[in-house]
Amino acid sequence: MAMTSQELAVRTAELALTKKAENVISMDLRGLTSTCDFFVICNGTSGIQVAAIASAIKDGLSDEGEKIWHVEGYAGKRWILLDCVDVVVHVFDVETRDYYQLERLWGDAKFRVFEDEQPDERNGPATAADSREPAAQRGPKT
Repeated sequence: MAMTSQELAVRTAELALTKKAENVISMDLRGLTSTCDFFVICNGTSGIQVAAIASAIKDGLSDEGEKIWHVEGYAGKRWILLDCVDVVVHVFDVETRDYYQLERLWGDAKFRVFEDEQPDERNGPATAADSREPAAQRGPKT
């Protein structure tokens, strides 16, 4: 039986953590766009780690019978996108994630932060004053 989009988002975050992904979050986009239900965003500290995280997600989902419909970015290893239709996974290196700031573009989404395989629920838009925000979501210090 196929996973729901929410279950798939959680599973991809868990798989990312198996390769020590940092700042792992899911963004609930339901009601905000028809493109997909969730983004899962994380980063690695090197191109090798970015590729390893993406491969762990791809292989783990395949082992569980889930299909990834499209993959982009393996060659560059800076931003690898895994399109699971209802869930789109973005695996960044630190600099690229900081540059594109997808969390800020979708600030109205509900965020869920994943750390050490223990999710932390967050509802509503994040604020820069919230110390629990992923580092990539915080604005520059003034």
